[in-house]
Formats: sequence, structure tokens, C-alpha cells
Amino acid sequence: MCFAHDARPPLPPVAGAAIDTEDLVLESADGTKFAAFAARAATPNGAGMVVLPDIRGLFPFYEELAMRFAEQGINSIAIDYFGRTAGVGKRAADFPWMEHVPRTKQDEIAQDTAAAIAFLRSPQGGSCTSVFTVGFCFGGSNSWNQAAYGHGLKGVIGFYGRPGPSRDGTPGPQGRAAGFECPVLALMGGADQGIPVSDIEAFRDAMDAAGVKNEVVIYDGAPHSFFDRAFEQFATESEDAWKRMLAFVEANR
Repeated sequence: MCFAHDARPPLPPVAGAAIDTEDLVLESADGTKFAAFAARAATPNGAGMVVLPDIRGLFPFYEELAMRFAEQGINSIAIDYFGRTAGVGKRAADFPWMEHVPRTKQDEIAQDTAAAIAFLRSPQGGSCTSVFTVGFCFGGSNSWNQAAYGHGLKGVIGFYGRPGPSRDGTPGPQGRAAGFECPVLALMGGADQGIPVSDIEAFRDAMDAAGVKNEVVIYDGAPHSFFDRAFEQFATESEDAWKRMLAFVEANR
């Protein structure tokens, strides 16, 4: 599991304010309706961010994260994975997410991501001219995978995602690297017991071999889910991660 239900993201550098937020129901290409949360910037810079949650799906951590990106001028939308199996309602702390995670499929996640990208590019979403994805754990892998789905993204960001095969048996980020169409930022914990450093290095090697522009950062001593306001001992790493994300967006938009 990644973040606890009451976790909150670390604060980014002080900037502007999100002008408004909205709970949404979007529709995927296969007709599935799924929940999302949008945050629009008071002073948008043209960039948009799709936030892909961990295995819990959409909950307050990711809604606040969308707002934090909007404060930086980046219109953002966080999406839920479970519209096909659990509907579009808000997820309480006792939501049985593990009943739904195994039923997700990468092609369907990509369809939902495409709907979120289309929203950001629409006038309602801020008419974003450059769109990125960011994800955590399960969402980190999902975010990197989007680079191979023809979305026209400017970049993909993943925190402590697994580079190996996806849960549905399809190739994971390492296996898809040859098809990546945009730059990649990977922010990883050097003490993550579930993701050996050797796996991270193999992912980087696969991207290098494919000629994919990438930045892979391994924070020595940091565990899985270090990007959490409650983990005060990793505040420096979280601050650095924010700076790298914002610099990545600025460099690629």
C-alpha cells in the first residue's frame, strides 16, 4: 500500500493560489463514467497535470496535490481508477480497494487518462497547451506507461513505481520503454524494500537504450511513500522532489 487515507502531500514552494476546484464525473472512450477532481490555477502557465493515485484510488491526498499544482500555475485533475467496478462515489477510509485493483487494466487506465487529458485541453479544464502526468506507487507505474499510449504528453513523472510487468500481465514501464514518446522523471526511494535499486537501474538502462530523455533520482535512505507531510525526516527529499517536478514541467512545456 502507498499513502494512508489521512496522509497529506508535502507543501511545494510558496506561489499563487488555485482559483477554484470541482468534483467531476468524466466519461472514458468505452462509455465508463469515473470520478475526478479538478483544480484550476489563478494564473495558469499553460501546463496541465493528470494526477494518477496509488492503489487506493482518488482520496484527499490526491485532491490536495491537484490544488498544490494549481497553486504553481498548473491546471490539474486527479482521477479515480474504479469507475468500472465501484462507481463514482467518494471513497471513505474503509473503501475495500484491494477488491478493485486486480480488476484494473492498463488499456482502460489509459482510456481514463485520455479523458482527463482531453478535459485539461478543453476550455473547461483551462485550455492547457502542454500536459503531463504524475503518479505514485501503482500510479507511478501507470504514469510512466502513459508515455507509450500516444496521448501527446510533454512528460511523465512517477514516484516509486514498479518498472516490471503490470498487474494485468501486460508489459510495465521497462517493457514499454522503447515506445515512450516523451521525457520521463522517476523519483525513487533508495530504501524502498519493494523496489530494488537494481530494478530502477534496469529501467533507466532500458530508457537510455531507447533514446528516451530521462531523469532518475534515487534518494538514499528514503522508503516507499516518503513523499508525505507526516514524514518530517524526509522533508528535504520531498522539497527536492517538488523542485525537480516543477523544473521538469518548466523545461518540457
